[in-house]
Amino acid sequence: MDKQVLQQKIKAIQQKREVLVQLLAQPELGTLRIDVTQALEEMDDLLAEFAQTFPEAMA
Repeated sequence: MDKQVLQQKIKAIQQKREVLVQLLAQPELGTLRIDVTQALEEMDDLLAEFAQTFPEAMA
């Protein structure tokens, strides 16, 4: 996988993260809230690692 493809995939993850944030705001989420919170934490970790590895790509 080349760097350009990886950057495109990371941008897609960043966009999908917003959907999880909106979902987390739903009051009727119930126990699914735990899974959504975990997914957000893992996405944030992934994005942080990517930014650390390719700082120029996140600018």
